[in-house]
Amino acid sequence: MSTAEAASRRPLTGVVVVDLSQVLAGPLCTMILADLGADVIKVEPPQGDQSRTSLGTRIGDDSAAFLAVNRNKRSVELDLSTATGRAALHGLVAEADIVVENFRPGVAARLGAGYEQLSAINPGLVYGSVTGFGAQGPYANRAGLDLVVQAMTGLMSVTGEQGGRPVKNGPPVADLASGLYLTIGVLAALHERDATGVGQKVATSLYESALSLAVWETAELWATGEQPGPLGSAHRMAAPYQALRTSDGYVVVAATNARFWRRLCDIVGRPELADDPRFATNADRLAHRGDLSALLEAELERRPTTEWVDELVAAGVPAGPLQDYAQALRDPHTLATGMVVEAPHPDAGTLRMLGSPLHLSSADFRLDRLPPRLGEHTAQVLREYGIEPPS
Repeated sequence: MSTAEAASRRPLTGVVVVDLSQVLAGPLCTMILADLGADVIKVEPPQGDQSRTSLGTRIGDDSAAFLAVNRNKRSVELDLSTATGRAALHGLVAEADIVVENFRPGVAARLGAGYEQLSAINPGLVYGSVTGFGAQGPYANRAGLDLVVQAMTGLMSVTGEQGGRPVKNGPPVADLASGLYLTIGVLAALHERDATGVGQKVATSLYESALSLAVWETAELWATGEQPGPLGSAHRMAAPYQALRTSDGYVVVAATNARFWRRLCDIVGRPELADDPRFATNADRLAHRGDLSALLEAELERRPTTEWVDELVAAGVPAGPLQDYAQALRDPHTLATGMVVEAPHPDAGTLRMLGSPLHLSSADFRLDRLPPRLGEHTAQVLREYGIEPPS
């Protein structure tokens, strides 16, 4: 392999993914695969991925939401309700390694894109599927949206302030978690396929993925029999571990052991609190969390956040300022990690996207393609696979 070829390779170079998914969970999975070097062919209906027009602010023909999770892909427009469209899809799948879909149960099969149909064409195919509620159980045929799933799985019952109205997690965590789980699953299945030659179906759901996030909450419920409730910014198993008010905002402090706790007491000028019977152990601090936060805030409100953060960090106590997204995205550490990617865009001028949090020593993240326009690569891709583009 030449030096140029080695430099252009990434871990999934040569892997072909046919992406039938829309909106978020599936497209997040396929964007991760694309960032890792896979050739992701995004097959869209004539009206396009519904997120192109139905979510958020428009930038030209597409929404900001679509642009956020569809880079490094090629778009092929196919009408799978027609025999011609299904035949073209089957031609792509015959050469593919992975298919990803997030149709409601039964829709993929109706469009000729079900697992049994596609695996008959390509027995080595890894078929990734995300649904709202999974393949079995009384809710299997329901539409699963992130908000509904957050409500039904308990996530909203522990989010927000005690006694407040129900609050969902800010980011769509059920969608995001299912996309991440699906990525792990299809890569594991691809590894097994490479060893055995046999593909398989990998399935997950928003419901199961959201439930899987409740590691601390289920531990508390099953250990104590008591229903976990919302704690605001606090941790249910450690204190102090929360946002505390300062003179100009909030500082988050995570004094998760006795050493950090004593250092915090010294820094705020209340060393005697470390030996106060109410706060002597983590269990004591959890039992008296309200008194503890009031005493700490009385001291922290004397000075601004940046001064406290500097002093706490210098002493080795985990701490940081509470930042909004605008602040976080211009934080010098964010910029140093490469998590903000900028590229020229015909409609946006400069398109900003979140980068990849993955860093591989062999090949770091690279933006090869802007999020595609609907059908931008239809003729190119189909002819690569010996398929005549539909007229």
